[in-house]
Amino acid sequence: MATTNLSFYFPSLPKLSPRGNHRFELSVLTRTRMRAVRTRAAAGDLLGDFGARDPFPAEIESGFAEKVVGNVDTEHKILIPNISALSLAQQQCTPVSPLQAPIDKDDAQKLLKKVLGWRLLEEENGLKLQCLWKLRDFKCGVELINRIYKVAEASGHFPDLHLVDTNQVRAELWTSSIGGLSMNDFIVAAKMDEIKTSDLVPRKRVWA
Repeated sequence: MATTNLSFYFPSLPKLSPRGNHRFELSVLTRTRMRAVRTRAAAGDLLGDFGARDPFPAEIESGFAEKVVGNVDTEHKILIPNISALSLAQQQCTPVSPLQAPIDKDDAQKLLKKVLGWRLLEEENGLKLQCLWKLRDFKCGVELINRIYKVAEASGHFPDLHLVDTNQVRAELWTSSIGGLSMNDFIVAAKMDEIKTSDLVPRKRVWA
């Protein structure tokens, strides 16, 4: 008895709602006829052959084809991030006018979250930023001051530096011309945060 080999093609089935009953009808036809997989929903609506369909009139009126990703008329632009999108360390200091008002305490508290290890000081001559580094020895303290100087020189805005107890460096930032803090202080503080100090701080004791 001759045998006939049949091959099946199963396209990707659409996702159906878990609710309700769905009946699938699979029809295997001879070579002279098309193979078709059709599905009928419980309500008896014929969805037709799987694959692309013609758009509904309402979809054509909505102009949906003009909104899809990959439309040939889509205009692509490369946008350069503005200053607000850059981190403080990536920004550059700008000249400060003596008539400019200093940053108030509320705004300073928000900006303080963008710099590490710094705190606000409230003094008679205005707000200041302060940071303290504890180092291995006097030599490491001098080295850190030199590294801070290079960053400050490149920025054009200098902190007040103090070598305390031979192994601690204290830095204070403020803009004296306006009697308080400016964005330049936070920018330099962020740049100072990026200074490498791992080779200067005390080594952690490892217990066996």
